[in-house]
Amino acid sequence: MSDTTTITNILTVVLLLTGAFFMLAGTIGFVRFPDFYSRMHATGKCDTLGEGLMLVALIVYGGATFVSVKILFLIMFILLANPTSTHAIAKAAYDVGLEPWRKLDDEVEWVAVRTESIKTEVKNDDLDT
Repeated sequence: MSDTTTITNILTVVLLLTGAFFMLAGTIGFVRFPDFYSRMHATGKCDTLGEGLMLVALIVYGGATFVSVKILFLIMFILLANPTSTHAIAKAAYDVGLEPWRKLDDEVEWVAVRTESIKTEVKNDDLDT
């Protein structure tokens, strides 16, 4: 095995692992973040970078061929389409009225809203009896 092949293989593995890391980070962000907009941000950024790095790894591994040119066009399309579609979806959600998550006085907003609705239900039950 020549030095060039070894370097190519190492670079390919590093790019693939880095791309997989960013894809995993985007998935974790999707699961852990509190609202729609934060989740869109995590998946939009991390998936674009992760997919790009993995496709660059394919170019490095395959060498300079016609397929590499096709993969470069695919990378350019992903770099253009992913952020644009993420922005369009987030803007549509905002236009429909989906409010961004906010933190209120050391409590998460949805917890405070849920607590108030429970208090209202308890007061209504007290009035009925």
